[in-house]
Amino acid sequence: MDSYRIPGDPRQVVAGPATTRTTCVLAPNANPMTLDGTNTWLVAEPDADRAVVIDPGPLDEGHLAAVLAAAEQRGVRVAEILLTHGHPDHSEGAARLAELAGCGVRALDPAHRLGTEGLVEGDVVTTGGLELRVMATPGHSWDSLSFVLPADDLVLTGDTILGRGTTVVAHPDGTLGDYLDSLARLRALVQTGEVSRVLPAHGPVLDDALGVVEFYLEHRAQRLAQVEEAVALGDTTAREVVERVYADVDKGLWWAAEMSVRAQLDYLKRRQ
Repeated sequence: MDSYRIPGDPRQVVAGPATTRTTCVLAPNANPMTLDGTNTWLVAEPDADRAVVIDPGPLDEGHLAAVLAAAEQRGVRVAEILLTHGHPDHSEGAARLAELAGCGVRALDPAHRLGTEGLVEGDVVTTGGLELRVMATPGHSWDSLSFVLPADDLVLTGDTILGRGTTVVAHPDGTLGDYLDSLARLRALVQTGEVSRVLPAHGPVLDDALGVVEFYLEHRAQRLAQVEEAVALGDTTAREVVERVYADVDKGLWWAAEMSVRAQLDYLKRRQ
């Protein structure tokens, strides 16, 4: 993805076109969980005058100004804001960006909407001539959505698939059964040939959509087997399982690993 600096912004704000219709503006909220930061996606048809923004990111005035500047650079105005889910690193800046742009916010969770329109499975967003299909992909969180952009053969996956590493199943908000079902649905979508690339909410664009979905499914199967083995060896709490199964992971991230382990333990219990 080529990048350019937002004119007039002294910070290291990076924006750049990923595909014909998509531009990424990287939020300055990098940390071990958000990787390089939140990818805020500006999506518009090449000759349109209106665009949608997906995941405005944190409430950071400089970042929101950069999003609007990227829209101006493309000759479009932000007409709708969409959320892949309600976690703060995706949604916190939505209300303020909506105020600045004079538009609404659409999400699956009513708590994060501004305006009367939400988003549900099967919806098609047509702003400025777009065809952006809404796909429910719960698991990371209950309200996780992905957006399919057939014209660019891609899917924007929020946190369901990341550009590096793997996703936390944020139990109890997220559940492993739902997450595995969502990965299977994404695999089926890719296998039809409709999608070949993944635009995640964190990390780089992934050009091998099938490869990454298969990797995610294999990784989950391996982790689940490891958790089953840990339980068989007598580990009874999520913390004990993390200490055995995630021993090679930075201890500063064990709190996140515990959420995924709780999701796996719950999944195993339901399978009994």
